[in-house]
Amino acid sequence: MSLAQQEFIGRRVTVAGHSDPSLRGLAGEIVDETRETLFIETESGRKRVAKRSGSFSFDGETVAGDRIAFRPQDRTRRSA
Repeated sequence: MSLAQQEFIGRRVTVAGHSDPSLRGLAGEIVDETRETLFIETESGRKRVAKRSGSFSFDGETVAGDRIAFRPQDRTRRSA
């Protein structure tokens, strides 16, 4: 199963790149997810990050936001 098909809630993530420069390097635990956003719990609070505008690093593996911009239940069934 590819990274883009896995469950993200509870995983550590780092925003590797983003169209919003203030989000680059943001790191924390994913606490919720919608079709277009990730909610990341950081040391300074909860942040909402758009998926399509960024790339995300999970345990050293980076995935483009466009590849994961689906509802969580659809993404985990999707073949990549």
